[in-house]
Amino acid sequence: MANKASDQFILKNNNGIEITFAAHGGRLVSAIVPSAGGEKADVLVGYDTVDEALKGDLFFGALCGRYANRIVGGKFELDGETIQLDVNNGPNHLHGGNEGFNQRIWDVEEINKEGCTSAFRLTLVSPDGDQKYPGELKVNVVYSLNDNNEFKIEYEAETTKSTVINLTSHPYFNLTGDLKQSAADHLLTINANAFTPIDPKVETCNGEVAEVNGTPMDFTTEKPIREAVSSDFDQIKMVDGLDHNFVVNKEGANIARVAVLREPVSGRTLEVFTDQPGLQVYTGNHFDGSEIGKNGVPVQKYCGVALETQIFPNSPNHENYPNAVLRPGEKYKHNCIYRFGF
Repeated sequence: MANKASDQFILKNNNGIEITFAAHGGRLVSAIVPSAGGEKADVLVGYDTVDEALKGDLFFGALCGRYANRIVGGKFELDGETIQLDVNNGPNHLHGGNEGFNQRIWDVEEINKEGCTSAFRLTLVSPDGDQKYPGELKVNVVYSLNDNNEFKIEYEAETTKSTVINLTSHPYFNLTGDLKQSAADHLLTINANAFTPIDPKVETCNGEVAEVNGTPMDFTTEKPIREAVSSDFDQIKMVDGLDHNFVVNKEGANIARVAVLREPVSGRTLEVFTDQPGLQVYTGNHFDGSEIGKNGVPVQKYCGVALETQIFPNSPNHENYPNAVLRPGEKYKHNCIYRFGF
């Protein structure tokens, strides 16, 4: 039986973690995580009900694709052909355009996965020409949770024609569990010596890679997010916070720890592992209180931080950025692990 948009599914482990997601967008609705003192709280920014989530911010906790993040002008060359996608974020294409994967109803089935206490497979078929991308794309995402407190997202996709792809998940974390408290006071470490600066002319990355050393973008040692977002650094001021892709320090396709988010009062931590070359860090700069979130609390700027594993923004237009092209016979694979600590 086909899923309804509002259908919800729950992953649980034996340490008190419960993660709920909906068929609509595969969106993560809540993540109940204990504190160091054993107090449980929901550490995801979002809404009290699925109905509110379906009407609210389209990206809270959702799966994004076919191409997450931005492509300049929605345009790129592929095998000598110019592909023109929808433009839905100022001058650029963002997260699959006007009807991205975050708005699709995914097929969901519960599965058994070795070493996991809960697991679900989410599938979607994106027809040839969907979102103006070439090729029929078959997407398979597995959500799983284990007793190491690891919430894993495993992506796979295959195409019938050469296309570009960059899938990610877009949860905003606030490890206090209280939206009245700012995530800017969380401590963040990022295993990255470089980032891809935003070019104000194109409003995203233009092929440049810059060192973080000597700038507020340096999170190679732990520091409060507020220290960066309150700086007068031009990259920060341009977007009123962090909305940047970091070039993580890792070799090839191996899975490595790329970030650690820590909230010292509750004792909760979030470690991020991935095999992807980039990590987009976004501090919810555009929130202005007009959205009403969980427990009736307005969603304000810096209310949560998104840590999105990915290929670099605008990669299809820059040969020095990681390859985003998927061809027939190949398989796109992407692993992301969020490991909770308390």
